[in-house]
Amino acid sequence: MEKLRNSNVMYLRGIGPRRAELLDKQLGIRSYRDLLYHFPTRYVDRSMMYRVADFDGDMPMVQVRGRFITMNEQGDGAKRRLVGLFTDGTQMMEVVWFRRIKQIREAYHLDTEYVLFGKPEVFNNRWSMVHPEIDTPQSLTAAQGLRGVYSLTEKLTAQGIGTRQLFGWVQNVLAATPVIRETLPQSIIARLRLPGLREALADIHNPASNERLQAARLRLKFEELFYLQLDILRYSRRRNASIGGFRFSRVGDYFNRFYFEQLPFPLTGAQKRVIKEIRADMGSGRQMNRLLQGDVGSGKTLVALLTMLIALDNGYQACLMAPTEILATQHYATLSELVAPLGVNVRLLTGSTRKKERDVIHEQLLDGSLHILVGTHAVIEDNVCFRNLGFVVIDEQHRFGVAQRARLWGKNSCVPHVLVMTATPIPRTLAMTVYGDLSVSVIDELPPGRKPVTTLLRYEENREQVYRSVGRELAAGRQVYVVYPLIQENEKLDLQCLEEGYERICETFPSYKSSFVHGRMKPAAKEYQMSQFASGEARILVATTVIEVGVNVPNASVMIIENAERFGLSQLHQLRGRVGRGAAQSFCILMSKRKISGDTRKRLEVMTSTTDGFVIAEADMKMRGPGDIEGTMQSGLAFDLKIADLARDGQIVELARREAEALLEADPTFSSPDNAVIAKELSANTSRKVDWSRIS
Repeated sequence: MEKLRNSNVMYLRGIGPRRAELLDKQLGIRSYRDLLYHFPTRYVDRSMMYRVADFDGDMPMVQVRGRFITMNEQGDGAKRRLVGLFTDGTQMMEVVWFRRIKQIREAYHLDTEYVLFGKPEVFNNRWSMVHPEIDTPQSLTAAQGLRGVYSLTEKLTAQGIGTRQLFGWVQNVLAATPVIRETLPQSIIARLRLPGLREALADIHNPASNERLQAARLRLKFEELFYLQLDILRYSRRRNASIGGFRFSRVGDYFNRFYFEQLPFPLTGAQKRVIKEIRADMGSGRQMNRLLQGDVGSGKTLVALLTMLIALDNGYQACLMAPTEILATQHYATLSELVAPLGVNVRLLTGSTRKKERDVIHEQLLDGSLHILVGTHAVIEDNVCFRNLGFVVIDEQHRFGVAQRARLWGKNSCVPHVLVMTATPIPRTLAMTVYGDLSVSVIDELPPGRKPVTTLLRYEENREQVYRSVGRELAAGRQVYVVYPLIQENEKLDLQCLEEGYERICETFPSYKSSFVHGRMKPAAKEYQMSQFASGEARILVATTVIEVGVNVPNASVMIIENAERFGLSQLHQLRGRVGRGAAQSFCILMSKRKISGDTRKRLEVMTSTTDGFVIAEADMKMRGPGDIEGTMQSGLAFDLKIADLARDGQIVELARREAEALLEADPTFSSPDNAVIAKELSANTSRKVDWSRIS
């Protein structure tokens, strides 16, 4: 493999310096290895011949055998093109080239048999193909069967570099490299019955059958995911062995008084289990680095408070950081009310905190009289110093950048225990990759007595009926959210907007006060409008997605989401979580256009069929892929996934994880001769530029 990594494609027959530079810039292909690992994105069947007379309006890429009877240049300048008239004996079609006209005229001749491969289209009532691949029947053998199609760019295509050229260069590399060193231990290859690396690489580019293609895919996907998991687990072990943490050995007065005297409702079994997991971490002498997943309303904040009280019992301060002022203020109000009888000093620090209050906060942090600081990004400012910060909670942590979170660690000479929370359920196979170096706790149980939210899909023609239902809820004393995708009307987007929606709501329900909130408002104005709704003075809140998190109004029983087809599943689920917090039956009404795509309709139907956030997260990932979630990877991973797909290869992820765990348990230093290949491969592929050990 070292030879493949060190061999520049410039020296491969047919490439040269100019094309090599182009391949590097366009596809990141520099070495023979890069070329071999530029896998086809799809495959077409070259085993069948079609007749022009049998073409129809929805043909895939096909091949047809025949002869050119004419070949003429047409047009001038930028409109110049070469048009060939091609017949297979049943019917004629046009073949058109817009580039490399001189080379094409010299390469192909009239009355000579060729096999054309391309996508037939109808133009001017005649079948045509644009820039097809062309073979002679004698050279066709290598092209028969399944043929890979590679991802390309316009610049490459304009320079005459297409799938055919890439395929040929790959075959040249394989021909020049009869032996490719294995990158997996023989024990794993044998146990999992995987093909050898060279065989897999040959079959992924030029499979003799679908069975061989699937075997090659499994081998290459497993290898990617195995090294990814191995890297995460190895890093996590090193981190746990090297970073000490505060040992919180006692559970004292703060925790016990709150648990036995102030607890607002009994903990669920899941909450108790998670608290035990966190307590074990806090008492281990190693720094806790734990992810707490819990669906909307599952009681994560209460778990965070109880564990922060353990820090207080051991003489340390705690900090809770939230991504928005609304959410931070909500946490502050909740925590302050809950711990007021205990004499716990809780303060709020945000961008809008006045200087006088800031000065008090800074002073109390330094003398230790401030026990819990709740805030936004303001808590990571350089002038915010703690006396002895021992426990950090980060809510909706994916909204913070890695560097932002890391600045909290500098608030103490010894890194504090860290609990990161998310109400966005993460599919298990993705969590073990994205958050693979964190311990994971899951609250998979809602507090007793909470009724599932009924979710309904409605269209514009149902609006009057929807408003009648809303009127009944308002008459019963309940409150209502109405969420819009836009603040103002946009001519380019046919979407509902908040400004017009607010006017319509006020006209439709004149007997009830409405408030509104959106992201462009100044904090004070936003806070005023929110407080109107939270107090019950305003019965309807018209908003954008700023209310996605951090709003807790148990009396709200209806959530209307306008243009629901424009939102992702996870966001719809977060918004729905604003209702169903009280004893009354609650409703989430998804307003959508009638004419939507099949995929969009399927997404909305998932929302109406379940309230389980983990089911929704799995469906979301399968429909959209890992997407942005992959961008939140915690470990600075060095492995790019070229063939594996975290959304669709869950079983292979779990297999790779098991194999990586077993190998590290049996041979953590890769000292076995069979595992020497692992040390080489990890060394060649991993190069960490950031020390992530102090970052959750």
